[in-house]
Amino acid sequence: MWGLAALAVVVLVGVAALVVTRVVRDDEPRRTAGPAATTTGPTPTPSPTPSPTPPPGASITGPLNLLLVGVDTRVSVPGWEPHGDAVLILHVPAGLDRAYLFSLPRDLVVDIPKFPKSGYRGGRTKLTHAMSYGSRVPGKPKNPSAAQGYELLRSTVSGYTGLRFDAGAVVTFNGFDRLVDTLGGVDLYVDQRVPSLHRRPDGRYREPAPGGGGYTGPQMVYEKGERHLNGWQALDYARQRYIAGGDYARQRHQQQLLRALAAKILNENLARQPDRVEQVVSALGDTLVYAGGPRIVDLAYALGGLSADRITLVGLPGDGVGKGSSYRGEQLTGVGKGFLPALKAGDAEEYLDAHPELRVKN
Repeated sequence: MWGLAALAVVVLVGVAALVVTRVVRDDEPRRTAGPAATTTGPTPTPSPTPSPTPPPGASITGPLNLLLVGVDTRVSVPGWEPHGDAVLILHVPAGLDRAYLFSLPRDLVVDIPKFPKSGYRGGRTKLTHAMSYGSRVPGKPKNPSAAQGYELLRSTVSGYTGLRFDAGAVVTFNGFDRLVDTLGGVDLYVDQRVPSLHRRPDGRYREPAPGGGGYTGPQMVYEKGERHLNGWQALDYARQRYIAGGDYARQRHQQQLLRALAAKILNENLARQPDRVEQVVSALGDTLVYAGGPRIVDLAYALGGLSADRITLVGLPGDGVGKGSSYRGEQLTGVGKGFLPALKAGDAEEYLDAHPELRVKN
């Protein structure tokens, strides 16, 4: 399983910013070299000055909510229904000068509404299943639709959080390692020792243990400290949840990876290097599905003033739900769930000041 839907933020903001740059540049008046030519003839009647064309995204003022979904690695298996393995929300308040990024647990117990498109009748279960139940196409059991699954997951998340989503994206893991390699790797502070369940130190996959129940052979280990990760390492690091802190630690690491990638793109001015950006887009290919919303060029322009150090990472704590030894899933604690109405009301900063433990260290 993996959880890198956060990459959609980088693509929506970083890559689309290139398009904005081209649009703005092409609209600028061309300047002639040298001094202006003089004339002895009569002064021509000045033409009316045309009204300035508003820049792309001028009508977008915020607040904005983006829903970012990472689907699991088995989407390449024929007929496999995609699961929402990572569900992240990017909230940009009015003013568009800062943002809050947080995750919902994949096993969060929620009410999933009925969805006639797929024939799902509704029920209360884990959030990860909303993508799966919504992806079912009647009459085509071996051709699930991730875009349709996103619709049901979006409705489910909206019902739980009270947030209306303006845009969203679905990202698969295929090609992510190529993306990071195209960017030259990523620099990240690893905040705890993370042994890999899946990979050897040389990047090869570990062998399944005889009889099942895990893997065998040497393990790649990500030691605490400043690290430079290549593509497969970044993907592998962000997948690990059988570590201290479990899935909540994995959510934190995904958010930190997003911020590191966003910082790299911004610091290297990648959005103004067309060749580099085209390499990034090529690396993603069909691994990114933009799930609707404002034109990507408008959204990027509106968020053009957002910098990496203004993206606040928020960790929402939770605990297990069940009876006795029976595990049903996860629920957010009172403090964790209390962040959601505060965010909707525009009081996120005040709430985080009152509960500083929710801020994820960069």
